[in-house]
Amino acid sequence: MSGTEGKSISCLAAVAWEPKKPLVIETVEVAPPKAREVRIKILATGVCHTDSYTLGGHDSEGVFPSVLGHEGGGIVESVGEGVTRVKPGDHVIPLYIPQCGECKFCQSPKTNLCSTIRTTQGKGVMPDGTSRFSCKGQTLYHFMGTSTFSEYTVVAEISVAKVADNAPLEKVCLLGCGISTGYGAALNTAKVEPGSTTAIWGLGAVGLAVAMGCKAAGASRIIGIDLNPKKFTTAKEFGCTEFVNPKDHNKPIQQVLIEMTDGGLDYTFECVGNVGTMRAALESCHKGWGTSVIVGVAAAGKEISTRPFQLVTGRTWKGTAFGGWKSCDSVPKLVDEYMARKLKVDEFITHTLPLDKINEAFDLMHDGKSMASFPRTLLQGEVMTDLINNKLRFSLRQCLLYISVPKLIYKPTCVEFQHLAVFLCCFVFFMF
Repeated sequence: MSGTEGKSISCLAAVAWEPKKPLVIETVEVAPPKAREVRIKILATGVCHTDSYTLGGHDSEGVFPSVLGHEGGGIVESVGEGVTRVKPGDHVIPLYIPQCGECKFCQSPKTNLCSTIRTTQGKGVMPDGTSRFSCKGQTLYHFMGTSTFSEYTVVAEISVAKVADNAPLEKVCLLGCGISTGYGAALNTAKVEPGSTTAIWGLGAVGLAVAMGCKAAGASRIIGIDLNPKKFTTAKEFGCTEFVNPKDHNKPIQQVLIEMTDGGLDYTFECVGNVGTMRAALESCHKGWGTSVIVGVAAAGKEISTRPFQLVTGRTWKGTAFGGWKSCDSVPKLVDEYMARKLKVDEFITHTLPLDKINEAFDLMHDGKSMASFPRTLLQGEVMTDLINNKLRFSLRQCLLYISVPKLIYKPTCVEFQHLAVFLCCFVFFMF
């Protein structure tokens, strides 16, 4: 039994007091878990565009003040009455899509959209309708049933997956959203077939994960589409075979792709969250059998449109959430795939920052130019080993935040100064 079991815990959290304002590091109170709940000590968390989407006031279910974050990894600190799936000390990943195993959605092999706590989760509270977070006497709302921007969080038992103890939580935490979403969109939702042709709109982390899934499924062509050509080299490492920048053409992208593929693509994936590109992705599909999957989340109130003839002539329009994975069953298996070196995860990470730099993490996520200007090789090998404990690593889409590791005074070695000098020279050259 831990010394904190059954007691409220004071810890640091990044609080979203109101939309469109920076997060504030506050000391919060995290109440003990109630029946069928689990309290987790969060060790690392990713910063995802969904967090930014809600913080920006675009989420119709966004409630404030709240503790955001949904790509976390941690260790179970204590459990409430009746919990049987996990125990204190277990290594876990919180899940924004739960799996109760009993509702009609969980019983169906056609979907992963468990409905058991959907209503309360959408309101920012636990299943009993209350919150476990408070700050300065004020209640804080939960976010997506996970709230990983806190040193401790409380989740429903059905919203947590136990993973292998030897899996590095600072890496596999990213399987809590983006990587799993893109990878599963190709394998589970589209069910990409060997030899098929595919195209991906948006080459951020989710788009790269889609490419990884298409490659695993045996697609013959994986066309990456993005307005930023600096992403193309990296995307090739994840499986893309060729690229298109819409700015290089004076005709609609769907026309370009139809001409490139003898009538259209077998599968397309929209990972941007733009209703215009969603339409383009559908209309780039081959007549008779093409399938387009919407992965990106559009702003609240946006609507998709196309000519009905596009569907009458055999195209299929689908959407996906968390890549169609049955979360509690699938996340441990995805972690095992990573541990067996069958699934890329490390390659998605290029920045690591402490919790008190979380607003910088959001800035880096938004600043595509800044991220593209950092060579990924600069933070690999010996330098990566030295830097990981000092919280300095960069990401293609998201920044990884070390939550509970004490701050360290960083004393660079001569080798690191040499790397820094090379980096600065490259930076000055490319900027000027």
